[in-house]
Amino acid sequence: MRLLLTSAGVGNDSIRAALAELLGKPIEASNALIIPTALYPFPGGAGMARRAIAGEGPGRLADLGWKSLGVLELSVLPSIDEEAWVPAVRDADALLVCGGDPLFLADWMRRSGLAELLPTLRSEAVYVGVSAGSIATASTFVETYTEPPRGSSVPLEEVVFEGDVSRLLVTGQGVGLVDFAVIPHFEHPQHLDASPANAETWAARIPVPTYAIDDASAIKVVDGVVEVVSEGQWRLF
Repeated sequence: MRLLLTSAGVGNDSIRAALAELLGKPIEASNALIIPTALYPFPGGAGMARRAIAGEGPGRLADLGWKSLGVLELSVLPSIDEEAWVPAVRDADALLVCGGDPLFLADWMRRSGLAELLPTLRSEAVYVGVSAGSIATASTFVETYTEPPRGSSVPLEEVVFEGDVSRLLVTGQGVGLVDFAVIPHFEHPQHLDASPANAETWAARIPVPTYAIDDASAIKVVDGVVEVVSEGQWRLF
């Protein structure tokens, strides 16, 4: 399986070209499944999921001109037979994993059986992550929260970042698709915890190399080889 890990989706020509290269064929000839699960923990999550599926959300995924687009909701998978959904995942050219809450997403990736299935997919299949969908691919990640995640017992640390930005840094277990971590929305004016100085503080709590990428950047992974595709700013800690 190949990976394209983004901060905000396929938002420029460079990232779109990288996606087409990973697919090995035009996007218009490719079949995709979109996974909106990470959006549901937030107020209005159901509406955000609808907009993501309809291609109306802020992160470009569904509206790229796919040959076909299906929805894979991870939280329902444990209650249905594998024969009903595993073939669709194996046949998909791309899995489009929306942003949201990475703790919630990683938990459902494991509980649904998707995490175990992903390493067995054909080498041409592409995992496309947005924000939390990228964060959750690490073995261990650290995410920032303003309040303790509901029902979570994972380790947390309260940190005051530069600019008096107070956050809880929560350490979570990802699904181990990559041997590095991702901090999305680098230098974004609405994500002050991902400013250059704050991202460095954040990355210091992560036990693996960490890429901070802005919304114009992505990380391409093929056979373990990592390449950054960017029309913006990024940094490796």
